[in-house]
Amino acid sequence: MRVPRPRSPVRSHPRSLAGQLFAMQVVLVTAVVVGCAVFAYVSAKSQARDAATHRARATTQAVADSPSVREAIGSPDPSKRLQPYAEQVRRDTGVTFVTIMDTDGTRWTHPDPHRIGKRFVGHIGPALKGRTFDETYTGTLGPSVRVVTPIRAASHDGHQGRIIGLVSAGIAVETIGRQVSAQLTAVLAVAGGALALGAVGTYVINARLRRHTHGMNAAELSRLYAYHQATLHAVREGLLLLDGQGRVALVNDGARLLLGRDGDEALVGRPVAELGLPPELTAALLADEERVDEVHLTGERVVVVNTAPVDGGEHRGTVVTLRDHTELRALAGELDSVRGFAEALRSQAHEAANRLHTVVSLIELGRVAEAVRFATEELELAQALTDRVVSAVREPVLAALLLGKAAQAKERGVELTLTDDSAIEEISGLPPRDLVTVLGNLIDNAVEAVSPAGQVTVTVQHAATPAPGELVLRVADDGPGLPPQAGNRLFERDWTTKPGRGHGIGLALVRQTAERHGGRVRARDLPDAGAEFEVRLPLRQEALPKEVLR
Repeated sequence: MRVPRPRSPVRSHPRSLAGQLFAMQVVLVTAVVVGCAVFAYVSAKSQARDAATHRARATTQAVADSPSVREAIGSPDPSKRLQPYAEQVRRDTGVTFVTIMDTDGTRWTHPDPHRIGKRFVGHIGPALKGRTFDETYTGTLGPSVRVVTPIRAASHDGHQGRIIGLVSAGIAVETIGRQVSAQLTAVLAVAGGALALGAVGTYVINARLRRHTHGMNAAELSRLYAYHQATLHAVREGLLLLDGQGRVALVNDGARLLLGRDGDEALVGRPVAELGLPPELTAALLADEERVDEVHLTGERVVVVNTAPVDGGEHRGTVVTLRDHTELRALAGELDSVRGFAEALRSQAHEAANRLHTVVSLIELGRVAEAVRFATEELELAQALTDRVVSAVREPVLAALLLGKAAQAKERGVELTLTDDSAIEEISGLPPRDLVTVLGNLIDNAVEAVSPAGQVTVTVQHAATPAPGELVLRVADDGPGLPPQAGNRLFERDWTTKPGRGHGIGLALVRQTAERHGGRVRARDLPDAGAEFEVRLPLRQEALPKEVLR
């Protein structure tokens, strides 16, 4: 016999956020409509009673001020003349009764003629004292809202005459109730229409909300938002979202860092044009077309920019991703230097083999003196630059860079020399990578600018003024000189005289690195021929050469 397995309890799925809001809105709309209906009913009831009181008061005032009423009261049979008059006023004003009475409360008029001559049912004391008052009282015609007013005799001296009678007019509470009921029907109709309209509007709004929230409940949306925020700020690459007006809609920590606005929490909502970015980068971010792997310079970094417009019939915004290219660019430069060193070593090995074969052949021919002289001359030429660099430049990074670049230049038939006034001790405080970036790019540009058999001259020295001193890096060549009307455009990204892509960033990196350390860059044409580039980097106390610190 099989024993049935107990079923696991069914877990109720939490209602979606749209469903919760729908239920809440239905209850809220219903409560508001019912409350408004009750308030309208109470207000209508109060207004109906006030209107009835006002009508009754106006009726009694008109009757009390009528000369014919005063004249009839003084006649031998007041009821004969007042009863038709009172009934005519009652019909014209729509009140339930108009009762004119003697000061003792004896009725002269009444809607029911059989009650004439009997006492008025209600209070008359305040009216006998000369005051008009109102009350709700149950009389012979049932509960009514009534007003009692004194009737005074005519006065010719400006003073109030004596009270000669009283008049009371009233409207039955039942009549007021029928008026309120009619108004209540209209109120309920309006309330029902408002409730139906509110229900339809709530359903439409919540259906739209359900589509936007994909049927998720509040806990799921909160969890999704938490994941979104954590992912956004955990990604090292920069993410920037711009709206259709070029304002920052979203930015993560990586984008703030790469744009040089680290810690600036007020970026969201600001136009990109007001962020103080380089003009080329600003133009790329605001471009309507897609940009792919464009290299741009910020204050301290080289970034790779990719943009993708968000279109839906109109330009709704742009998605921008930023990647840090600074370290990669520096590593690529170092790799190029290593490759250059390897090529130079291979070339030198090839030349050394040729020279060795020449020496061996001279010895085999028995010309030993010529072999010794040839070998000595080649050794002196090879060692001269090395000795000059090593003796003048005690900074190992710069010395290695100069030797490697000299070998590369020689491969191209260009002579690279170090000026006699070059002298620098080992420097601390300036990053070696930045020194390689500055001097390496300047030498590369100079070597590429000259023709074979050209000459490049390098100066590396410490200037004592202004205090505490500057590191001066100067590279001159005997090439064609600076392009006409180049000016400061030489140091802008993508400005180049070379064909093809991938050029125009070396000098921009030189300027960026120099400005990051508070230095400056200068370019000029030489009097005879060629051009000269000079970079001055201020030395802080801890960055001074060791001989100066001693």
